[in-house]
Amino acid sequence: MRVLIVEDEPYMAEAIRDGLRLEAIASDIAPDGATALTLLDVNAYDIAVLDRDVPAPTGDEIARRIVASGSGMPILMLTAADRLNDKASGFELGADDYLTKPFALQELVLRIRALDRRRAHHRPPVREIAGLRLDPFRREVYRDGRYVALTRKQFAVLEELVAAEGGVVSAEELLHRAWDENADPFTNAVRITVSALRKRLGEPWLIATVPGVGYRIDAQTGDGRGAADASREEPERG
Repeated sequence: MRVLIVEDEPYMAEAIRDGLRLEAIASDIAPDGATALTLLDVNAYDIAVLDRDVPAPTGDEIARRIVASGSGMPILMLTAADRLNDKASGFELGADDYLTKPFALQELVLRIRALDRRRAHHRPPVREIAGLRLDPFRREVYRDGRYVALTRKQFAVLEELVAAEGGVVSAEELLHRAWDENADPFTNAVRITVSALRKRLGEPWLIATVPGVGYRIDAQTGDGRGAADASREEPERG
């Protein structure tokens, strides 16, 4: 999941971004409306978290443009405007949820996850492929009935691969979706995470490498390709 945070108070924005990162939710910060619109043009976001009172265009105008785009992107307004009339006008603009400051970060995370489940193009609550069962709500993974403990980043990468339903996902796209815009495009973090993820899931290897293209869930795990590909991966680093 990738979230756009529109917040002009830098300490608040960075605290939210860092807190979401700990929950394996990638996020980018827009300190003003103009930056927010630019990021919305070039990136695909799952949810927008908007402070209404940001340098123009305001959060209200950004909300109007998101709604007008027809993308169906959920909007969570995060603002100090806490009067009933403020909330009413926010929902009239197209907000899907409204959280007033001050707030608990955990509540924000819960609300973001709830919006993600409800969005029009939401994924099924539980996905199953090749003996793998991934529950995005409970953050649990099972392989052939065996529970697999994963780090938050490993879970985020696996979630993207499972969502592709056997399709190939490039390393760049995994970096884009599971990390954030500050990630070094030349980093080997994706390769290392995939290598560690393969080991956690166990043999026969479930994640296949498509040379020069990316990674996919290999439903035909018995053909040996996954194991051969995995042997070429860079080993996990401590």
